[in-house]
Amino acid sequence: MTVTQAIILAAGKSTRTWPLTAKKPKALLEIANKTILQHNLESLQGLVREAVIITGFEAHQVTQKTGYKSGSINITYLEQIQQLGTAHALRTAETRAKSKFLVLMGDDLYSRADIKKCLAHERALLAQSVPDVSQFGTVRASKNILTAIDEKKPLAREGLANTGCYVLGREIFASIRKTKKSERGEFELTDAINIVAQKSKIALVQGDGWMPITYPWSLLSANEHMLSAIKPSVKGTVEKGATIKGNTIIGKGTTLKSGAYIEGPAVIGENCSIGPNCYIRAYTSIGNNCLVGNATEIKNSILMHGTHVGHLSYIGDSVIGENSNLGASTITANLRHDSKTVKSMVKGELIDTGRRKLGAIIGDNVHTGIHTTIYPGRKIWPDRTTLPGDVVRKDVEQ
Repeated sequence: MTVTQAIILAAGKSTRTWPLTAKKPKALLEIANKTILQHNLESLQGLVREAVIITGFEAHQVTQKTGYKSGSINITYLEQIQQLGTAHALRTAETRAKSKFLVLMGDDLYSRADIKKCLAHERALLAQSVPDVSQFGTVRASKNILTAIDEKKPLAREGLANTGCYVLGREIFASIRKTKKSERGEFELTDAINIVAQKSKIALVQGDGWMPITYPWSLLSANEHMLSAIKPSVKGTVEKGATIKGNTIIGKGTTLKSGAYIEGPAVIGENCSIGPNCYIRAYTSIGNNCLVGNATEIKNSILMHGTHVGHLSYIGDSVIGENSNLGASTITANLRHDSKTVKSMVKGELIDTGRRKLGAIIGDNVHTGIHTTIYPGRKIWPDRTTLPGDVVRKDVEQ
């Protein structure tokens, strides 16, 4: 039996990726200048003919950004009015679901190869070995058949994580109706799958291409992975004296001014102005309609659409939201003096990012004053500003 349909759950409001998702669905965050949803739809090309996307938080943004067609895939949207969990989100699609369908979480990245392996089975769950399974649901199996998904958090150790990619059938909806709210106050899809697994065989498929986007800095790791596979393409204007090294994509209408030095892999969108005399280092993604000023250095960072970085600035290992304006000489510190891994506040808890280098996480429509300095791992919420000469030692929240 072939699968013609994917149901993509993209309704939730992510708080662990604030400030980037304070006013934007997580599925619309961009990696290598494409949204997470776009990447997954590309992975699905030729494998399904229809994608049903379950929206909720800021649903109109998903519809406007993604449209109703992606390559050969027709897209339908269903809105989950109340976000009551993943099982409740899937139930939103009950009247449209086929007898066999693929389920993906809309805010993680999945590889085409892993999806194809899952589709070879009538029912399947994609699992992946991770160094710290305590961050995810833990998968238990016998002879490659799922026995249970355990959402209780074990001690930090290596193990098989549930990726949120499934091949299911309509029997899941009867199981969803039997589920009760979890300790989080939500109806969990994993509880419903455990009910199905007691009666039917669900194949355990082990993959290696899943990239969970758990925290803002997860985008940097995913960006590095995506850029490592790009093929060079230069459609913009490269002035005499500008240099491009390594695989780089330059969009239409973009100008690399004299003295600009691009060290790929890197991607620069359309209608950008880069330079003069600036340095774009490896694993940097710059969106459309961006400006990078004179003598500015951008390293291993993501600049989303419409963002301007003034002259004499340094942006390292950072994620900058859309339509932000970083004043001249804005500096993101990305390394602690003691060389320990950078910690960052998430929902009131200081989280070890595991990264030795991490700069700033800046939301949409942020303006920094000239000579602003930002400590490693600090965040600035959307629409906030800093004054000239400010030193950002703590997160600048709403």
